[in-house]
Amino acid sequence: MDWTIIQQALPAYGHGFVLTVWLSLVGIIGSIIVGVIASLLQYFKTPILSQIATAYVELARNTPLLIQLFFLYYAFPVIGWRMSSITAGIIGLIFLGGGYMAEGFTGGFQGVTDSQINSGEALGMNRFQLARYIVFPQGFALSMPALAANVIFLIKETSIFTVIAIPELTNTALDLIGMYYRSNEYLLMLVIGYAIIMIPVILLLNWLERKVRYGAFGD
Repeated sequence: MDWTIIQQALPAYGHGFVLTVWLSLVGIIGSIIVGVIASLLQYFKTPILSQIATAYVELARNTPLLIQLFFLYYAFPVIGWRMSSITAGIIGLIFLGGGYMAEGFTGGFQGVTDSQINSGEALGMNRFQLARYIVFPQGFALSMPALAANVIFLIKETSIFTVIAIPELTNTALDLIGMYYRSNEYLLMLVIGYAIIMIPVILLLNWLERKVRYGAFGD
């Protein structure tokens, strides 16, 4: 193990680390937004839109991110829609993550009892008000385990971006290995880089899950 090699590679890994965190953050936020919308459309059985949401969820969850990225980055230019590799990566991650998030939120929303919905309707609430004041707050809390699992899943999926040459952590490691043939050092740095990202995220998600489960916010 040559620590000089590791020291020299730190700037490249720093860039890859920042890019991985940024891509993960944008992808997760976008996935949550898309997932909530698709799940609410399915929950309230909105005509036409609920069928579209269901088709999207099934397509997103049953096709690999690798194929989605190839389609976005290599197939779309054929019809005149060109995008950068980072744009394709973000769209692909949101498309995939939105389907998984929607499925997780649907399970949480379905956990809201009929009596709660009936009480809201008796008070004269419309669908938007039911979603805002009853279904979403309670369903979101029930969805926390699935949400946490999906967040971890999406962060790890950023490693697939190497196939469209986005210089995130995995791509950085593979490039350096290809140039200098120092697999041990560069793979060790790759593992450490993902550990630095994942361990705090897992601890934060576990804390949030406990808080939501016991209704202890503000304690």
